[in-house]
Amino acid sequence: MRAAAGGETLARGSHDIVPRVLPHCRAWAARYGRVFLSWAGARPTLCVGSYDMARRVLADKAGLFVKPDPGPSILALLGMGLVFAEGEDWARHRRVVHPAFAMDKLKMMTGAVAACAGEVIRAWQARAAAAGGEATVEVGQQFTELTADVISHTAFGSSYRRGKEVFLAQRELQHIALAAITSARRVPGMEYAPTKANVRRWQLERKVRDTLMAIIGERLDAAGEARGYGTDLLGLMLEANAGGGGGKAVMSMEEIIDECKTFFFAGHDTTAHLLTWGMFLLGTHPEWQPRLREEVLRECGGADTPLHGDALNKLKLVTMVLYETLRLYGAVSMIGRVAAADADLCGVKVPRGTVLTIPIAMLHRDEEVWGADAGEFNPGRFRDGVGRAAAHPGALLAFSSGPRSCIGQDFAMLEAKATLALVLRRFAFEVAPEYVHAPTDFLTLQPLQGLPVVLKLLDP
Repeated sequence: MRAAAGGETLARGSHDIVPRVLPHCRAWAARYGRVFLSWAGARPTLCVGSYDMARRVLADKAGLFVKPDPGPSILALLGMGLVFAEGEDWARHRRVVHPAFAMDKLKMMTGAVAACAGEVIRAWQARAAAAGGEATVEVGQQFTELTADVISHTAFGSSYRRGKEVFLAQRELQHIALAAITSARRVPGMEYAPTKANVRRWQLERKVRDTLMAIIGERLDAAGEARGYGTDLLGLMLEANAGGGGGKAVMSMEEIIDECKTFFFAGHDTTAHLLTWGMFLLGTHPEWQPRLREEVLRECGGADTPLHGDALNKLKLVTMVLYETLRLYGAVSMIGRVAAADADLCGVKVPRGTVLTIPIAMLHRDEEVWGADAGEFNPGRFRDGVGRAAAHPGALLAFSSGPRSCIGQDFAMLEAKATLALVLRRFAFEVAPEYVHAPTDFLTLQPLQGLPVVLKLLDP
């Protein structure tokens, strides 16, 4: 079904990505109902297509529904950090990582975000000016490089050049992981055999580990000389790690490396696609651009005024558009859990070992919850905040929900708001005629052939 759907493209005005990214779920839900059971070999998979059931799974604090084993390819990319840790390990990791993502700390990073985005905007300005006032730019790759630059600066500070080396290695690891997941040939133990792909994966893993080890080693040496750990994400995490265990480190060096892998990949990949899909929606609904621009100029000042975190927090319309982007084109189309023990889930008996999949892309288009216009772009549904946007409180699951919700969501929103504000102050834009609307699940949702956008310089 996925192979067949991959050859079809959508009309630009269609936001129904489900037939492309979850065609089997759409087909089976139509036939068997929203909650159905399928089998992968001898393992049952329960599709949790009901908001009540999904909320129950995601709100679990008792360890009944745990993350599935990601396998060696995904672990090479993301590490056994907050995303996959469970139980006491997860609680211990979160205690160390959480202080780095406090809003007061994030606001201090607004300058670094704006500086990185400003370089990209200036390059676009130069291209447009040289071409008579407008230029076509493929923004998808540009945003990926920008967000990698931002996370390199905000996570690793002065070591950002080596942070970029981690980014390049992780891009290749992402390709290897996707190939392993989508392979039709599933031979048990194959991911551990010395195949060409696995040998390359091991090389890249070593490179990422050695690079991160060197950066962390320098910080520990600096702290030993009373120069402190630094004020970036890594420094804040190392400081919390040193001070949280009664004089003893809370996490081992390997665990810190895994957390670096996690926030480096998760911290740039998902935000890049949020910006890309946000530009797509604003480019295909240009009537929203003047409204957002007026708000940006009112709250943040003109094109030469530096951005501040407090001003970004006042951008209500921009926030509404970003939430609607996350609803329609969230980075993750489906999330999974495994029943760690026999459980009763809203009247359904779930045996231990059952895989539970939550089809976020389908839930975000549920007309009973989101209204008759669930398939349309309507940021106005978030005018009273994310909690009141739908009939079900907490219906937006783009950052997951419950105790395992994304720790970096405020960071992602801050970065996206800052970048969009800078774009809107300088340009009007529309999606280029050559754009092909084919959203594709490449571990995260992205345009199959990029997003070419026509940027039009505004009068100074």
